[in-house]
Amino acid sequence: MAKLKSSIKRIKVSERNRLRNKALKSAIKTLIKKYLFHCLHYSEYEINLLLIQLNNLYSYIDKAVTKKIFHKNKAARLKSKLCKRYFLIKNTL
Repeated sequence: MAKLKSSIKRIKVSERNRLRNKALKSAIKTLIKKYLFHCLHYSEYEINLLLIQLNNLYSYIDKAVTKKIFHKNKAARLKSKLCKRYFLIKNTL
């Protein structure tokens, strides 16, 4: 166990950040699952809903990049994958 005051504070801060990062990662994964589910079960009236969900996902992913939870390349891959799915659906209508 740490004895220095600064070490104890670092441990508390890193634990707080770990929990915050875990919550944001979990929220992003949940949103991705919901988005992909809606992509599979879409109708032509829900295309606007998909776009709103995609924009919401983009903002969450960008927040994760600014907080250094995700690397920018991972975020770019995720956004590309999700966008590709959206345009695949949009072009089939």
